[in-house]
Amino acid sequence: MTTAWHGGAYGARGRCVLAPNPGIMTLDGTNTWILREPGSGRSIVVDPGPLHDDHLDAVAAVAGEVDQVVVTHHHHDHTEAATSFAERMGCGVRGLDPAQCWRADPLTDGELLSVGGLEVEVVATPGHTTDSVSFLVEADRALLTGDMVLGRGTTVIVHPDGELGSYFDSIARMRSLVTEGRAQTLWPAHGPVLEDGAAVLDHYVVHRRERLAQVEAALGRLGLTPTQLRPDVAEDPELARKVVEVVYADVDESLWGAAEWSVRAQLAYLAVR
Repeated sequence: MTTAWHGGAYGARGRCVLAPNPGIMTLDGTNTWILREPGSGRSIVVDPGPLHDDHLDAVAAVAGEVDQVVVTHHHHDHTEAATSFAERMGCGVRGLDPAQCWRADPLTDGELLSVGGLEVEVVATPGHTTDSVSFLVEADRALLTGDMVLGRGTTVIVHPDGELGSYFDSIARMRSLVTEGRAQTLWPAHGPVLEDGAAVLDHYVVHRRERLAQVEAALGRLGLTPTQLRPDVAEDPELARKVVEVVYADVDESLWGAAEWSVRAQLAYLAVR
């Protein structure tokens, strides 16, 4: 039985305010994270989420003085309210992609955000999208994962923006932060906090490798050999749909559209491997 997720306080520096936008792709809704050093009145707000007055009022009440708004990637359920909320709070918006920024510079990989004693490291983690970024709160041994890791299930690789090779590299990078003892818990942008980051990240790799093997097997059933899977063949949307119908036959068809994004990413990966 799935336990409902409502957000709350995590570690000494994290507070999650859940946005009221539940759905197939957003799970319980978008997690807006407020990061603040204990005793400080200044914060960083991550992913303000949708333009919903009650939600933004709740975020503002928790956040106090907002030094900056940052976004984990460009998808609408994370960024719709970013500019208007930042204007309300008197700060700018920052993302890895300059197109997501407003009155502020883009984030850079490895940059340290310092706000009122709080230190948050920017970790570029492309895969779900090209501009996906995670945030390491090392003092709490927590990694905010955006949509690269979800609190339930596994994420979608949004082809052609998302890319499977980058996804594998980013999951490995996130796993190394756990191995090094810099992170332990994962704070996702959808769904509950994950206490055992190592186990979750290992599962993500195993799951994706298993899906990749299933896609290869489906191609065989469809009469395609590896040498026939040229990039132009891999981009055929009809092929992706046929593979989804084989690999995801036991999955609710309402999820096939999202599955097709990931299958197209897997086909592109196999075509150049």
